[in-house]
Parts: sequence; structure tokens; C-alpha cells
Amino acid sequence: MTSDVPFEGGEPAEPAPHVEVPDDISGIDNLLEEGGPLEPQDIADVEGVVLDPLEAAQQEAAERTADLQRLQAEFLNYKRRVDRDRDLVRENAVFAVLVPMLDVLDNIDRAREAGELEGGFKGVAEHLERIVAGLGLTRFGEPGDAFDPTLHEALSHVGTDPEVEVATAKHIAKAGYRMGDRVVRAAQVLVVDPENEN
Repeated sequence: MTSDVPFEGGEPAEPAPHVEVPDDISGIDNLLEEGGPLEPQDIADVEGVVLDPLEAAQQEAAERTADLQRLQAEFLNYKRRVDRDRDLVRENAVFAVLVPMLDVLDNIDRAREAGELEGGFKGVAEHLERIVAGLGLTRFGEPGDAFDPTLHEALSHVGTDPEVEVATAKHIAKAGYRMGDRVVRAAQVLVVDPENEN
């Protein structure tokens, strides 16, 4: 029951807050007899709840460890993405530089076939070929290769040949080039077909 009797200052008294009192308050009496303020763990002990500080610290440490592991995994994924993007940018830059060089390499091939690749020009041509090979550009396409539409561009079919079992590159008009698995330019070839079996 509350009283509305005013204090000396003329303000009405506020109602007292409702406090739950446990049935067994002997623990509180003992704590009060020992003196000192009640700590939260003392009240929890009285109410039958045991708070273990070590357990709480271990739980917090486990949460922080999980957070750290998640952040570490996110960072590793980010680093992989950055490395992959950097490699892709580098590969595209090299690709953009090498594509115009293919015409120069074709002219070197023609000069070699005509027997005009000699003297200082021969040294320059071989040096250039070593440089582009060092950048990952590899040449492919030889007479006798089985025709592969992913690697060859058929300029023409030049009849049949009883010695071949599948469509075959008979003559290489222009060599093909690739960087790794990426075809920079398909080899331009003249194709012979196998004779039809009757």
C-alpha cells in the first residue's frame, strides 16, 4: 500500500517499486550480516542461478574466434579475387600487344619460306620470336594435323586423299597462335578429306 502524504517540499511521494522477494531469504540475511553491498553474482546465487565467469569468458572467446575466422576467410577470398583480376588484366594487356604482332610474324614466315631470312634480319626475326614466346605466345599448325574447327580455319577443301582417315590440314596458309588455352588466331589451312568408303 502506498501513501500520498506529501514530503516537506510539498511534492507527493512516489510509490515504492515492487520487489520480488524469494521464499528463502536466509542467504540475503547472511550477506547483509557480513556487510557490504550485494553483487549481481550474490543475488544470482540466492536465486539458484550459478554464473561461471570462466564459462562466460570461454563463450566470449569462442565468439571472437569465430568472428576472426570469418574475417580471415573473407580476406582470403578477397585476395584470391584481386590476384585473379590482376592476372586477367595482365593477360589482356599482353594479348592486346601481341595481336598486331601476328602480321609481322606472318611476314617473317614468308621471308623464311622464300629463303630471304638471312644476315642481320635473321637475327632480329629470331629475337622477336623469342620475345613473343617468352610472353606466352605459342605457334601451332603443321601440314598433316587433323582438322580441328576450334583451332583451324578452313580456307578451302582441296579434294580427297586416300592416305588420310579424317579431314586433314594439307597446307598451312597462316600459322595459328595461342596463349595458354586461349586461341589468339586460328591457323588458316587448306583441307583434304578422306576418300569415301563404298
